[in-house]
Amino acid sequence: MLCLHQTPRSWDEFREIIPLLATSYRVLAMDTPGMGNSPAPRGKASIENYALAAAGVLEALGIAEVALIGHHTGGVIAARLAASLGGRVWAMVLSSTPLVDAEARRAREHRPDIDGYVVSDDGSHLSAIWSRRAAFYPSNRPDLQARYTLDSLRARDPEEGHRAVARYRMEDDLDALVQPALVVRHAADPYASPEASKLAAALAQSTLVTIERGMVPLEFAASEFVALCEPFLRRYSPGLS
Repeated sequence: MLCLHQTPRSWDEFREIIPLLATSYRVLAMDTPGMGNSPAPRGKASIENYALAAAGVLEALGIAEVALIGHHTGGVIAARLAASLGGRVWAMVLSSTPLVDAEARRAREHRPDIDGYVVSDDGSHLSAIWSRRAAFYPSNRPDLQARYTLDSLRARDPEEGHRAVARYRMEDDLDALVQPALVVRHAADPYASPEASKLAAALAQSTLVTIERGMVPLEFAASEFVALCEPFLRRYSPGLS
């Protein structure tokens, strides 16, 4: 099982989920190129190149069959990877994942930066990074927001992954996405929540579920997230019944 994180995070986004899934699966979580500890890609980042990097991880580890779990940007990467690998991907969990069609690309053309910042001499950019995402984290869990902040500082460009999503022509891959897909909608996510139903309807085999609390369940509500995923994954896993 390969986990793919959102922009500008790292494998750390799955820290709470990995041990819960690892009781039944071999769970891998990679850093997307240019984020975490992964070297930055050459030139302009793209979903296609992110997916090639993920395919390279699977190839290097000799993994023939895999399920994918992707959150936000990671979900878009998972869709591209599944389209390119075909039957080698036996299931997908697409969490807070947009359907990036022509309408979505137009909507993103003039959208303000989500995570971008300019380094300031007095360090005030650190406060800006913190406050920008504060609304999406529980007020009593500053440790979670600190993990996001550290990942944002490590990224080559914390906005790069968002721009890659905005350029991706997902509609060109939809016909190849025949794998069973669990589309996880996060009700409080202002970015992807409105697009969840549209994505589910565009996929050949999809189930749409909703998590009501917050847009960061991968850290804050890991048990709830895995409880939704496990029955779906068990139904399609080639090694479980």
